[in-house]
Amino acid sequence: MTGIQLNTYTEPAQLLAEERQKTKFPVREMTYYLDGGKKQTEELERIMASIERNPAFSNDDQYDLDKDQQREITFARVGELTKMILHTMNEAEAMKRVALINLLDPSTGTRTGVHFGLFFNSIRGSGTDDQFGYWVDKGAGSLEKFFGCFSMTELGHGSNVAGLETTATYDKSTEEFVINTPHVGATKWWIGGAAHTATHTVCYARLIVDGKDYGVKQFVVQLRDSDHNLKPGIAIGDIGKKMGRDGIDNGWIQFTNVRIPRQYMLMKYSKVAPDGTVTEPPLNQLSYGALVGGRVSMVYDSVQTAKRFLTIALRYAAVRRQFSSTPGEKETRLIDYTYHQRRLIPLLAYTFAMRASAEEVMNFYIKTTKQLQAVDTSNKTSLQSAIDDAKELFALSAGMKAFSTWATAGIIDECRQACGGHGYSGYNGFGQGYNDWVVQCTWEGDNNVLTLSAGRSLILSGIDAREGKRVGDAVSYMSREKELHTRKLNGRSLTDSKVLIEAWECAAARNIGVGADAYLALIAKGLNQAQAFEELSQQRFECARIHTRLNQVHAFFQSIEHANEQLKPVLTDLATLFALWSIEKDGASFLSSGYLTTSELDEVTTLVDSYNHKIRDQVIGIVDSFNLSDFFINAPIGNYDGDVYKHYFEKVTRRNPPRDHKAPYHDKIDAFFNRAVPEDEDLSEMDV
Repeated sequence: MTGIQLNTYTEPAQLLAEERQKTKFPVREMTYYLDGGKKQTEELERIMASIERNPAFSNDDQYDLDKDQQREITFARVGELTKMILHTMNEAEAMKRVALINLLDPSTGTRTGVHFGLFFNSIRGSGTDDQFGYWVDKGAGSLEKFFGCFSMTELGHGSNVAGLETTATYDKSTEEFVINTPHVGATKWWIGGAAHTATHTVCYARLIVDGKDYGVKQFVVQLRDSDHNLKPGIAIGDIGKKMGRDGIDNGWIQFTNVRIPRQYMLMKYSKVAPDGTVTEPPLNQLSYGALVGGRVSMVYDSVQTAKRFLTIALRYAAVRRQFSSTPGEKETRLIDYTYHQRRLIPLLAYTFAMRASAEEVMNFYIKTTKQLQAVDTSNKTSLQSAIDDAKELFALSAGMKAFSTWATAGIIDECRQACGGHGYSGYNGFGQGYNDWVVQCTWEGDNNVLTLSAGRSLILSGIDAREGKRVGDAVSYMSREKELHTRKLNGRSLTDSKVLIEAWECAAARNIGVGADAYLALIAKGLNQAQAFEELSQQRFECARIHTRLNQVHAFFQSIEHANEQLKPVLTDLATLFALWSIEKDGASFLSSGYLTTSELDEVTTLVDSYNHKIRDQVIGIVDSFNLSDFFINAPIGNYDGDVYKHYFEKVTRRNPPRDHKAPYHDKIDAFFNRAVPEDEDLSEMDV
């Protein structure tokens, strides 16, 4: 090792400072682009500062807490967050605050979000104006002696909401519903807030009137009285430790003939008159608006969480040295290895694509929600238009939620592995971050189930497009299905955004077209719709996967059109890399669609390497533009100044002070080493 002059303690900070000097775009302008403008960035910074300065959110001990400690601290933080939300009286700002808390402490964000995002929004979205006003007056808006939870999933049913078994039987004589858990399998399960906190719940139960089952509806049920004692007929327990998010008091609930007034059924859509007359909406899914809102917010959460872990991994990669190709020279930094670039830089591009598509789905959600709230149900044309948009929103949000949360789970773990042994340390956040995150792939719609649902919708939309019927903007390319089937690269540039979008349209159109043909063939053989779609499960999944990636590619390129001119070069490089890397990952689809030949696919691989090398010098500037402070990053190897070993060592020794070198269980160690040694173990006379 002669000739090597290394100081791994002092060098990293200098290296990261040098990396920043390579940035060719205005970092602050990139932050504005990502946040939606200067005003939004300044607002986010103000909110972040207020959180960081609040002692309740101190997070130095975050990775050392047990379940009970997490529960206690989380509830204290819920109180502080609630004060912040109620103080602002601004829903948009409140949502931003909760989103940032989700990044810092997902348990607190979820525990608060269950009330405001699920319970409160269910009443607002599925209740009448009078019902909403009533529950606001009761304290649902201010959380005064009130906390709501959301009782949908059961021990025996999760994603299949239509199969839930809790019953709400109408008693005409008293104008009450009787809520009942018929057996253990119908126990409400995974209910956030139920174990310790909630006073009320929105309960999903089967409406039974005169012995007829009208399917699952929503009912408000009081769980605890003003002294927080359980109401008669209510049984509640704690489901205990989970894989992550232990700060949430998830519980189970059983109802034994619990009576509630008729007005406690949420009746914006389905209605039950005093005499038991039931009026049904034209589309039952209209009452599930709170779930759609949750899915849309999870796409945003995916972006924020991906930003955090990519910042850690890329800053670390820029300063960590490992091996040398030439004896006597300095070891190479991780970021300079071609394969390491391939592991992380495309994921950076992916995060930008998710952000752009999140903007699109959020705008569509806002537009559709307003349309549904204002729709005149007596106007058939207006109603049908609203229903069509609602169906498209359900499908779009399902696919986006599934593939974004899956992507972020993959990003967290790839970033962990890219940080080597230090990525495995609890103090660098990856372990808790992954465990806290992956529930997003399951709750509010299991990702596989959502994907199959989205694929089903896409195949039906493909058939509608062939018949000249109205289809949503997201699948409008299917109206050009025949033309797309004939398109090929034909010598055009694989770095042209229009060519890349067209390539993805061809792949998506082929998948949906194949699915539509197969579906129609199965129907012609006598299968019913459900049977046909079950046979096409894999094709449905592929349709949703390719369509969602097309949506992300298109949204990313489209978002660049309105960006600052100084940002366009690096953004275009990122978007091009994302589209090319995605083609490389999915080469079979482009070969089978006929758009690319094998030699052209080889060119894609060469271009991916080229764009990774091109973007390499910009990655530190890019992650800096994410604008996350060390407090929100909460990983010493990802700190802004790059002094990774200093911060990491200090964190470990601060949390585990080397005062007593004897273990807390030293008596057991002592007993083992000083145990009586049997004669056949006595080696003292061994002659070596």
